[in-house]
Amino acid sequence: MKRTLPFAAVLLVAMLYGAPRALAQDGSIEFLARATPSGGLEEPVRGFPFYLLTKSFDDITKETDAAIPKPDMDAFIDKLDVSKELKAWMKKNQWVTLTGEDFIHKVHPADVMEVPEFYEAYLGRNSGDQSSDFPKAKFKASEKAKDPAKYERLEAEYKEAVRRYVEQNPESIDGMDLDLAPKDPSPKWNDLAAKRAPEIHRRALLAAQSKYLVARTETNLQGEGFFHGIPAGTYWLSTLDVSADVGDARLRWDLPITVGPGAAAYVALSNANAVQPPSTSP
Repeated sequence: MKRTLPFAAVLLVAMLYGAPRALAQDGSIEFLARATPSGGLEEPVRGFPFYLLTKSFDDITKETDAAIPKPDMDAFIDKLDVSKELKAWMKKNQWVTLTGEDFIHKVHPADVMEVPEFYEAYLGRNSGDQSSDFPKAKFKASEKAKDPAKYERLEAEYKEAVRRYVEQNPESIDGMDLDLAPKDPSPKWNDLAAKRAPEIHRRALLAAQSKYLVARTETNLQGEGFFHGIPAGTYWLSTLDVSADVGDARLRWDLPITVGPGAAAYVALSNANAVQPPSTSP
């Protein structure tokens, strides 16, 4: 008579034989984190938390940023006490900063002539230089009431001379932002935009440590870290928004790493593959 194993016994045998094969498909990650301060020697990043994510923390932050409404720049510009020409320029360029090299690079000769604030600042920068060939005005404000027609004609001739000069000497625009500094509305805009930052920060950290978190570890005294039992796939090795401080080095990592079935992935973290500082905003 043929004997058969009970169903429970069959299931137990399948689990015992199947488990090692399933576990063999998982891989691992080994990493070494080192930082080099300026003028110093490379040092291990000790006792520092690292997170294994299924998505880049920087992308998580961008995703969170996109989900929270931003201040309306056009509405902000409409409330400014500036000329309608300057408002139009700001809206066209989506830019409210009136100082610095980035601003100067956005200003063209035509803008100088069309925007009253730019024209006034440009004259303030150039007209006082007696050693240059900058056009000299042949009229005075006090003469406007005596002979308005003559005043307007001379003023028009002067503006035309200035227009030709700025077109022929675009580098003369450099430095005019010094006269615009008192009118620069960017600090108010930055304060308004910064009010979103704490909420973006809170939501991004929450998402990273819940929705996208695979594992967490801390480096040992040699700066080494390990993740075991990691399914095959692509992950991001991240310090979230926290920087590792070694001397004057402030390093944050958010690095992709691929784990193969049953394989060990290795990565060395250093100044070279750390996240670069963010760029400036408008």
